[in-house]
Amino acid sequence: MRQPRGLLVDLDGVVYDGDGAIEGSAEALAELRRRGMSLLFVTNTTSQPRSALVTKLAGFGIPAQADELWTPAAAASAWLPEHAPGPAALFTPAVLKEDLAGVPTVAPDAERGASSVVVGDLGRAWDYAKLNRAFRLLHYEPDAKLVALGMTRYWKAPDGISLDVAPFVKALEYATGREAIVLGKPARAFFHAAAAKLGLPPEDLLMIGDDVRGDVGGAQQAGLQAALVRTGKFRESDLDGDVRPEAVIDRLANAPALLFTNQA
Repeated sequence: MRQPRGLLVDLDGVVYDGDGAIEGSAEALAELRRRGMSLLFVTNTTSQPRSALVTKLAGFGIPAQADELWTPAAAASAWLPEHAPGPAALFTPAVLKEDLAGVPTVAPDAERGASSVVVGDLGRAWDYAKLNRAFRLLHYEPDAKLVALGMTRYWKAPDGISLDVAPFVKALEYATGREAIVLGKPARAFFHAAAAKLGLPPEDLLMIGDDVRGDVGGAQQAGLQAALVRTGKFRESDLDGDVRPEAVIDRLANAPALLFTNQA
C-alpha cells in the first residue's frame, strides 16, 4: 500500500456504531491529526444534517466542523442549482432540509412540476403512496432528474440490518426507464469532489470504511486506495468477493499503526 497524504473516513460502522462510539476511534483520529494527516469524514448518511453529525461526534470526544463532513446532501446543494435548476421534490427526512436550504421545492403533495426528484433515506417513513408519488413526478416530467443521495444497499440499524436508499432508487429506475444521478458513495464524482475539498489528487487518499462495495469498491474505482474495517456491516464473506481492499484492519483504532509503523 502506498503511503497516503489524506484520509476519507466513513462514520457509521467505522467511527461509531449507532449511538455508541467504536472503541479507540477518538484516540485514533486525534493521533492521525497530530501526525498531520489531512482528514475528511465521508458518509452517505441522509437521516441527519451535518450539524447533528458534528454534535454527535462531539459527544464521542471527536471535534469536527461542518465543512469537515462530505455528505450527499452537501453535494446535492452544490449540484442541483447548476444541473437541475428549478424546484426539486425531496424524498428525504425533514431535518435534512437544513443542508438543502438553498434548493427550491415543489409543494409536498405535487405530482408534476419538479425539475428533480431527490431520494434519500426515509427509512420507515417510506410507503406505497410516497414511492408512487416519486414515480408520477418522474413519469409526468420526462426531463426531471432522478437524484440519489448515495446508493448504499443496506445499513446496520439498532434493530438489525435494514434497507437503505439504493433499493428504492432501483425501483424508480426500473419503473421510469431512466438512470439515477448518484450524489454519494459509490459514485466516482462524489469521491473526486471529496478529494478536491482536501486539495489532494485521488491517488494520494485512503478511504476507510465498513462497506466493501460502497466504500472500498467505490473508492478504488475513483482511483483511491481503500482499507476495510472489521466493524459495522463487515462480514467475513466480504473478503471472498471481487473487491480487494489494500488493507483490512480490525477497527479504526488500528489505522495509525497501519499508516505509521516503521516510520520515523
